[in-house]
Amino acid sequence: MKEKKTNEVYYEGRITGAFGAGYMVTTDDGRVFRCRTFPGTQSGNPESSLAAVGDQVEVQVTLSGTDALEGIIMQVQPRRSALIRKRDPRRNRSREKQQVIAANIELLVPVVSAYEPPLTTRLIDRYLVFAESEQLPVLLVVNKMDLDDGVEVRKLMQVYHDLGYRICYVSIYRQSGIDELIEALGGRISAFSGHSGVGKSTIINLLTGVRLKTSRTSWKSGKGVHTTSNATMLPLPAGGYVIDTPGIREFSLADITRENLRFYFREFLQVMPECGFSSCTHTVEPDCAVRKAVGNGVIDAGRYESYLALFYALDDER
Repeated sequence: MKEKKTNEVYYEGRITGAFGAGYMVTTDDGRVFRCRTFPGTQSGNPESSLAAVGDQVEVQVTLSGTDALEGIIMQVQPRRSALIRKRDPRRNRSREKQQVIAANIELLVPVVSAYEPPLTTRLIDRYLVFAESEQLPVLLVVNKMDLDDGVEVRKLMQVYHDLGYRICYVSIYRQSGIDELIEALGGRISAFSGHSGVGKSTIINLLTGVRLKTSRTSWKSGKGVHTTSNATMLPLPAGGYVIDTPGIREFSLADITRENLRFYFREFLQVMPECGFSSCTHTVEPDCAVRKAVGNGVIDAGRYESYLALFYALDDER
């Protein structure tokens, strides 16, 4: 707590919830303030969302007329990392092209399901590209393992094992994989994300004891039904926080270009120096060591196809 002027009290804290135009800010001593921004709110993150769950902020206390703690967000500190999705500037009042879903995360936790909705490695690769670009550790969670015999799913995930990514196989129904997940999350700010319907909120309910709204997968489309409309940050009993983010159908690779995409497929890095051209895109150039490695089975063909799909889609995402 700081006092800057007579009768003005300030606290530093972290945004732990967002609801419409308001935010919940939790201070280091456990106070929870209901806050809002105002035209004079200062931000260390130009050309981005003004405030997001996970942001470190400075709050000026205001009188509410009740016992509720209320305040105004005066300052938003620079973010160390951010989970972003695209927005259509024509359809939001702030005219933002990018929406920050969660800030200052220390571990990215993409959640996929073994079945219903079906596992898609293309989405996993999008998350991994983002994590590599942000130098974020990753924990891949495969949920609903009770709906699959495990053989095909583990075969699909073997390539990620081989690349050194940590994977946790979970079944809420069988209560399996939970202890490993708790150990991996301890002491860090982790962001759970993935398609709706994969069970993010159900897992977080179990980990935190807080009841978040959940839903089932749509039987008509086979896709998840959105239940989380805003990110929510919750403390873990053993330390650390988890952020439940809205279901993402198309995860945005906002700062990634065709020119730098190749650096975020970690299996490319060892063979890239052998390419005939230093600027090789690994698509059509002769003497490409990456394509040769794919042909020899050194680099997984599915991952390379994922790279090509992302490479040719990037211009369309701008």
